[in-house]
Amino acid sequence: MNSLPIGLFDSGVGGLTVLKALRQTLPCEDVLYLGDTARLPYGTKSPDTIIRYAVQAAGKLVERGVKMLVIACNTASSVAIEPLQRAFPDIPVVGVVKPGATASCRASETGRIVVLATESTIRGNAYQRAIHDLRPEAQVTGLPCPLFVPLAEEGWTGGELVEGIIARYLDPLFASPLDAAAANRPDTVVLGCTHFPLLASAIRNVVGNGVHIVDSAETTAMEVKTMLTEQGLLQPEQQCGSTRFLTTDDVSRFARTGSAFLGLAIDVETVELVDL
Repeated sequence: MNSLPIGLFDSGVGGLTVLKALRQTLPCEDVLYLGDTARLPYGTKSPDTIIRYAVQAAGKLVERGVKMLVIACNTASSVAIEPLQRAFPDIPVVGVVKPGATASCRASETGRIVVLATESTIRGNAYQRAIHDLRPEAQVTGLPCPLFVPLAEEGWTGGELVEGIIARYLDPLFASPLDAAAANRPDTVVLGCTHFPLLASAIRNVVGNGVHIVDSAETTAMEVKTMLTEQGLLQPEQQCGSTRFLTTDDVSRFARTGSAFLGLAIDVETVELVDL
């Protein structure tokens, strides 16, 4: 088991932000990533559909042989983690919601936290429940931001247009001067979708410097390391772990768009087209 790769999946390329953090935290591990780009986005689908897609994606990774499943998608983590644990009882399953909730609770001084995510993630209340489990007194606002995903997918991550769209969503919570809205203004923003870290700088320009912005990718990578260590599944140290990619749609587009999320060029020859 130790020599098997870690399996990650997402509805598209957003989960590559989790892969990037995982590569930094566990450089010796081999990783197999699946982006279900043919059925992107998951965030507008019904819970039953999301669960079906997630089980199919995870099943493809399990077929190839993996020692852990990482749900590198907030929507799937919020809806499908328990069905996946039941479907694959012999493989540890890690989602991104719990680590993100933990990081937000540590970051927030006031307990006023806003979660930016897809419609399905917000509707499922997964972040709200996870945060309240840790800080019952927290005031959690869930804010669906459906346009953020296509912005990130297109590589539109900054500038006046992008910041204008972000402000349209966030101004009701952040536009008032800090002293005039101190009783209600959140002090922490959770990027509750793995696409959203690409927009972090633009979000910062909208909310200002006095607000914590939490990205669950690094926390998830640490959770993976902890679980592998506890279960004795760490890869014996080697020079550098390998990364392989699977996608359910256009290989060239996956490599092109994914390079921005991963922060380095993805060779199209390393991406395999698969059918779920």
